[in-house]
Amino acid sequence: MKKGVIYAFGAYLLWGLLPIYWKQIQSVLPYEIVLHRMAWSFVFCVLLVSIRHNWQWLGKLRKPLTLATFFTTASIIGINWFTYIWAVNSGFIVETSLGYFINPLVNVLFGVTFLKEKLRIGQLLSILLTAAGVLYLTVHYGRFPWIALILAFSFAIYGLLRKTAALGSLEGLTTESGIYFIPALAFLIYMQFHGSGAFGHCGLLQTLLLLLTGLVTALPLLLFAAGARRITMTSLGILQYIAPTCQFLIGVFIYHENFPASRFTGFLIIWFALVVYTLESLWSRRKQDVIPDL
Repeated sequence: MKKGVIYAFGAYLLWGLLPIYWKQIQSVLPYEIVLHRMAWSFVFCVLLVSIRHNWQWLGKLRKPLTLATFFTTASIIGINWFTYIWAVNSGFIVETSLGYFINPLVNVLFGVTFLKEKLRIGQLLSILLTAAGVLYLTVHYGRFPWIALILAFSFAIYGLLRKTAALGSLEGLTTESGIYFIPALAFLIYMQFHGSGAFGHCGLLQTLLLLLTGLVTALPLLLFAAGARRITMTSLGILQYIAPTCQFLIGVFIYHENFPASRFTGFLIIWFALVVYTLESLWSRRKQDVIPDL
């Protein structure tokens, strides 16, 4: 249990600190960073799978439905990565944090809509409060929070598809990055030959950080998978707020992003929704532990 908490905490902390990482290579175009992330993630994942001598899962990719699912998840996570990296390097770290604060409640909404899960009163109240918070931000801040909603919904769709997919975390990421490895590598080589590629031309530190994008992509995912196997979903649900909290604090206090009172009020409404959601989840879990199944 202690190891599980440490693994999960490490995963969410690393995800929360990623804005600082992407800021160090903000001179590189976002789509080029995503291409590097795809390419180096595949290299890193293949290395890990080779060390573990685990290639039996490749047989599952013979099924057209499984392959189609991972083509879809690869495209969705690519959209998520691009939106996130663009937003961070364009000065919208606070709004990215909003997306990942909203994400758990979108997951609940998807569970009810697509997996026919029962919606408890506390969960319904949380979703309604979140909708009110988003509406408030749209009206009073003067702009629809599209970055936050793209991040929240794309990651929720990705999670929904991966929940029912046939492969585990490492194998799934290997497949997703492998699907776009050849196109990504080909385009990166093309850019290098035409002098528009950043790799090797943007300074030693930035080149090294591009090289390590595979590591920073796969490592928190593996820590998360290890933690999720060892602790309860309730504990995991509480720990998940570490990442957007770190992102929020980084955006406001390190990069001094504009955070007017109108936006703060909208965040307060959504934070209150998360408090309701968390307390309701803890109460429901405790009730299940106290009342045995008959």
